[in-house]
Amino acid sequence: MTEAELETYLHDHIPLSRAMAVRVVSIAADKVVLGAPLGPNINHRDTVFGGSASALAILSAWSLLHLRLLAAGQPSRLVIQRNNMEYLAPIAGDFTATATLDADGGWDGFLKMLTRRGLARITVGAELDYQGKIAGRLSGEFVAFGKDRL
Repeated sequence: MTEAELETYLHDHIPLSRAMAVRVVSIAADKVVLGAPLGPNINHRDTVFGGSASALAILSAWSLLHLRLLAAGQPSRLVIQRNNMEYLAPIAGDFTATATLDADGGWDGFLKMLTRRGLARITVGAELDYQGKIAGRLSGEFVAFGKDRL
């Protein structure tokens, strides 16, 4: 899937991403970067609304897992079960969220469990960036339901 295809998918299937004007900056096997402008995500203090910041971080982590599951040939329904968001600095302009999967992040075990039981959980991290500085961190636990549970 290309950046443009992922962006279209997000806008078509997760309407909030369109309202936030989310754009796909880059995708790689172990990283997805999404961006959003301040305008549709602004709060009463002329900074990014915390819910928008959290949503972009969750969307980046979800997108990384979605792409990896597609690449692995594992059709699934992917949802977030819980998350922890840490806000480190105000964001007063365009910002990005970068989701990464550590080499030891449990991907192989996650896929094995999904294949075997049709249900698997994995934790993914994402960082918010504003003007080259980390403005927030997300740790999100996602659940994938395999093809038998679609």
